[in-house]
Amino acid sequence: MASPTKLTQPEVEQTLHQLPKWRLTDGTLERKFLFPSFKQAFAFMTEVAFEAEAINHHPDWSNGYNEINIRLITHSVKHLSNLDVMLAERIDTIFQRYE
Repeated sequence: MASPTKLTQPEVEQTLHQLPKWRLTDGTLERKFLFPSFKQAFAFMTEVAFEAEAINHHPDWSNGYNEINIRLITHSVKHLSNLDVMLAERIDTIFQRYE
């Protein structure tokens, strides 16, 4: 897998433009996902877990019944990186199947 590369401020702004459902919160990319049921939320988390493992980049997340909150940051560089963008894009693709 690729090494993390810190995003510049213009790259962060471009990322927020290309991922409009994500927001910048305390230096992390953050998004909330809502599902009709716990079962669907858990299935989504399982799919995301496999994608995260495939690229060896893992989200900070929480789950409460049908709601999942995901925060992305590259801890090794203490900043947003290309890996966060890659995982956010993959997460969005997975979520499209649940909408």
